[in-house]
Amino acid sequence: MIVSRPGTTGYRTGGLLLLMLGMLWAAPAQAAASEASATNGESSNNARIETTPTPLKDRNIQARIQGIFSEIEGLGDVDISVSQGVVTLSGETSNDRKAQQAINLANRLTDVVTVDDSINRTLDVQDNVSTVFQGLVAQGRSLVKALPLLLVGMLLFGLVAWFGSWLSRRQALWQRLTPNPFVAELLSQTIRVIFIVVGLILALSLIGAETILGTLLGGAGVIGIAVGFAVKDTIENYIASLMLSIRQPFRARDQIVINGQEGIVVRLTSRATILMTLDGNQLRIPNSEVFKGTILNYTQNPERRFTFELGVDANDDPLAAIKVGLDAVHQLDFVLSDPRAMAVITHVGDSNIVLEFQVWVDQSKTDFSRARSIAIRETKHALENQGFSLPEPIYRLRFNSTLEQALEQLQSREKGHASPEVAPTPTARTTTDHGIINDRDKKKAKARARQILRSQGAETVFDARPDERLMAKVDQEIAENTGETDLLDRHSPQE
Repeated sequence: MIVSRPGTTGYRTGGLLLLMLGMLWAAPAQAAASEASATNGESSNNARIETTPTPLKDRNIQARIQGIFSEIEGLGDVDISVSQGVVTLSGETSNDRKAQQAINLANRLTDVVTVDDSINRTLDVQDNVSTVFQGLVAQGRSLVKALPLLLVGMLLFGLVAWFGSWLSRRQALWQRLTPNPFVAELLSQTIRVIFIVVGLILALSLIGAETILGTLLGGAGVIGIAVGFAVKDTIENYIASLMLSIRQPFRARDQIVINGQEGIVVRLTSRATILMTLDGNQLRIPNSEVFKGTILNYTQNPERRFTFELGVDANDDPLAAIKVGLDAVHQLDFVLSDPRAMAVITHVGDSNIVLEFQVWVDQSKTDFSRARSIAIRETKHALENQGFSLPEPIYRLRFNSTLEQALEQLQSREKGHASPEVAPTPTARTTTDHGIINDRDKKKAKARARQILRSQGAETVFDARPDERLMAKVDQEIAENTGETDLLDRHSPQE
């Protein structure tokens, strides 16, 4: 019991809260009671039960239910008895669906307390088949009647979808709206899908099937989530294509390196970046890897530097060797004067001093690897012509005195000397002989090289221009129409 006094707002609020809690507490209990009664074959009516039932009301309830059942096919064999407002249904129905229909109809009367289900489900084949057949016949007749309206709906859907397809093919319109070709294609496809959905909505609304549209949209949402997880890599690749087409990190014919893979750009499609490798093969890299990867663009800045190392003898002056090497490098036509080539001493080895030469070339007019090869050759010859030696590694071996004496005696016997004490030092003689042989071999090698380089066609080895055949192959790949839209556009700003 809730007591309320004038001016006591807190008591009224507390009473309302207690009442709401009581209703919430009673709801599960009522649901449980309803489930229990349904399990026992009873169906209860939630209306209030009168305290003074009359036999007249029972007879009226029975007569009313009998009248309703007589008008419904399949409920004619159901027997009805009413006592104290409790309706007992017995007899037979063809299936459980008809029995539940009888129970629900009886339970809807206002004076019914509860319904006791004692109906026997016969599951007769003939009755059930005839019922299904009659339902199919009725649906077929309805379909025939609705056929003209259905044709009108299909025609409306076709017209709307066709107009959307026609509008999406107006490439000039979308390219005027956005200069990016990929965004223009995406916008046109989006317009096409929107018109298809609008046509479907109009067609279903015309034939009065809006509920089907809701079912389709719900199913499409569930399927879309499942498909989204299945093709997330494809979606990621598609988004990467969109971002690359907007950013334009490279152009066609640019020589780039993507995650260690070098090549010349052919085109950028909606799925992959296509390169022509330096050995003439086509390379396709997914755009998701390109967007997340490291991109090295050599063509963005035509000036490129190459380095190489040469070692001179430890007794030579390294600065003098640097002067001779740089003079030789600057005489080459492909070497840039600004920025100028330079050289530094990197380290001192066991038997030599290592020099690093840093040379700049214009890679748009010069083949990088050929230029480096020619520069190394010219620098080496210039150093050797000026008397600088490029020594090989020298190793010192130490022997004990007994082994040294045995080696001296053995060498003396081979030379025919009587006493090992008067023999020259083997090491000194060996070094001198080796130097003479070395100089003789170098002179022979240079003479042979001069003869070979005077022959016909030798000038090609000194040609440092880019490979025209490779660029012609790249131009041919670019000119070929593969059916894929090239997203590279020289009119778009480059990142």
